[in-house]
Amino acid sequence: MLLSLYDVERKLNAIDEDVPSFTPYLLNQDRPTPLIIVCPGGGYTHRAEHEGSPIAEWLNEIGIAAIVLHYRVAPHQHPTPLKDAKRAIRTVSHYATEWNIDPERIGILGFSAGGHLAATAGMHYDTGNPNADDAIERHSSRPSLMVLCYPVISMGEFTHEGSKKALLGEDPADSLVDLMSIENHVKADTPPAFIWHTADDDAVPVENSLQLSSALSKNKVPHALHVFESGRHGLGLADELEDVKWWTSACEMWLRKRGF
Repeated sequence: MLLSLYDVERKLNAIDEDVPSFTPYLLNQDRPTPLIIVCPGGGYTHRAEHEGSPIAEWLNEIGIAAIVLHYRVAPHQHPTPLKDAKRAIRTVSHYATEWNIDPERIGILGFSAGGHLAATAGMHYDTGNPNADDAIERHSSRPSLMVLCYPVISMGEFTHEGSKKALLGEDPADSLVDLMSIENHVKADTPPAFIWHTADDDAVPVENSLQLSSALSKNKVPHALHVFESGRHGLGLADELEDVKWWTSACEMWLRKRGF
């Protein structure tokens, strides 16, 4: 079932690229469950299917509810994807009781450009507008934690040029490049993060994850970083690589440690 982010009662038969939406993967449990919002990659031009529903199904297997976020991509540019991610977090918070979700355990997970979106949501969150007419907008957009899989982080030297162009345009202002270079905006209350990357990623350099880890360390933000020796970009669950596919087991252990 596909639901609009701006009218959860409205069922969509197919994805409308001008309407942000999500597919829920909720659990039938006796007590409220944690939930993670999944942001597939795709260079901000599309959303990779193998980084969507298979990830949500894996999360369900380990006892975590999920939604796959169909955030808007090109020709939509910043701040549209970020608005969609923030709206998704607020929506889950608002419907937490109805969906049997623990509002204190709402995380966000992303791959590649979706990892950039997840990290952006973790850095550039807000506490909500208490005076908003729309009750959903009164909720905070801060995720409880972030899971970042071979993420685009920087819009500088080590960026993925395709993602940068799709999100920021042909000739973005220096101030916008800085704003969207996530390594520059880590602070003490940034949510904890689990990060993984392959050292020879030839699309999104591993320096993206290394720079973020360094910034998190400097600000004493709890995080785990796993760098695997080799593996192509866009691995998803990485089932075909014995030495990489255990990222899911490592991530599960980390999520348990964080109370998920």
